[in-house]
Amino acid sequence: MTEIELAGQVVELVRRLGGSGAQAEAVVTRADLALTRFANSAIHQNVSESTVGVRLRLHVDGRTAAGSGSVVTADGLRALVERTLTAARLCPPDPGWPGLAPPVPVPDAPPVDEATAHAEPDERADRVRAFVAAAGDLTTAGYCRTSHRSSAFANSAGHTAYGSSVEAAMDGIARRDGADGVARRCADRLADLDGAELGAHAAAKARAAADPVELPPGRYEVVFEPAAVADLLQNLSWYGFNGKRYAERQSFAEPGVAQFDQQVTVVDDPLGASGLPFDAEGTGRRALILVDAGTTRAVAHDRRTAADAGAESTGHAIAGGATWGPMARNLRFAGAAAGPASAVGRSTTGTAAGAVVDTDTAALVAGMRRGLLVTDLWYTRVLDPKSLVVTGLTRNGVWLVEDGTVVRAVRDLRFTESYPRALGPGAVLALGARPVRQPDRVDGTWWTAPSVRLASWHFTGGASG
Repeated sequence: MTEIELAGQVVELVRRLGGSGAQAEAVVTRADLALTRFANSAIHQNVSESTVGVRLRLHVDGRTAAGSGSVVTADGLRALVERTLTAARLCPPDPGWPGLAPPVPVPDAPPVDEATAHAEPDERADRVRAFVAAAGDLTTAGYCRTSHRSSAFANSAGHTAYGSSVEAAMDGIARRDGADGVARRCADRLADLDGAELGAHAAAKARAAADPVELPPGRYEVVFEPAAVADLLQNLSWYGFNGKRYAERQSFAEPGVAQFDQQVTVVDDPLGASGLPFDAEGTGRRALILVDAGTTRAVAHDRRTAADAGAESTGHAIAGGATWGPMARNLRFAGAAAGPASAVGRSTTGTAAGAVVDTDTAALVAGMRRGLLVTDLWYTRVLDPKSLVVTGLTRNGVWLVEDGTVVRAVRDLRFTESYPRALGPGAVLALGARPVRQPDRVDGTWWTAPSVRLASWHFTGGASG
């Protein structure tokens, strides 16, 4: 039975068991996920799974409940519907129920790469082998993964939709004497992942990170590489461009206000890559401009937050959205790249930036008088959601830059910073020209950004406290 037939069967079961007044939406997803993991420069795990999952949400007698299951037999589907109906009877009334998505066409999904969808373990292993070989005598660890999802939607209003997506990703580190270098990529085709290039990049960063010095806390000019910018995008999405948090006045977003530097444009673009063409409520997904040349234009909505705001869903419903709110999970950071501060075309001297970064990032580094080059951010936690003040740590390489030259490695630093302030008017000095797509821990979520040069970043503690 196809995914769309299974989804229709679930909706019909709700009608039969819950009565003609029951409203239901069902999503059936067939997922083929494969992972090749390596550590100590050798593959130690190769796993794959193929699953079919069913997610049901229903509204009956003024109450809403959701359930999920992976048993797609007749008995399994019936059990799912029965327990979700039982749950609905125990739930409080839901006066904010926005109703079901009407039967309207959804956009066409981009074509999927069949070679990636059906990739064999040895194809992932080839990229791991190339990564390890390129790192030479350094110890390496990481993964290469591929995923293929086909998903169907049906609801009791007669709306149906179908789509499929694929993804390939690689994330690896190289280590020497406690110094790590990292390289990550996400792509629509496994063929576009170059293990040798990533391994060489990670190894060069690890070698350049030896013998770090400790710097005092304070505000420093910074160049953030794409991996670090990905953390900015993730937190901006979850806490800022989230329609539920916006309605609760827990978001910094003020549509129509120039909250960011003019060089900043942020677009959620799920169909700019191989993404599903509809969300958890069956609403079609399209590109949504969140920030346009510095001005906040929109927040993401599902049907519930859109109804509260007197707007339309932007296609950002997720499972569990009643709790977490709608999420934009495919952000692309773009903007005008070259300005006087970017020093495009200049090269560095002394400790060559080419040993640490690519030429695109090196051009940004060349424009700094004194600051820090930051590879990655991690363990970030929100202290104040309204102003989006975040604390976290650097990792996988930090370097001091003086007069456009990378002079030496720096020990990791703790920071406390408002992300919107750091990207605010006049704060973005330059952008790299080449965006790089970064994978998330969850397939189907990615963050695309160039390197970014910022006027100020608040480091509040060194490695010793």
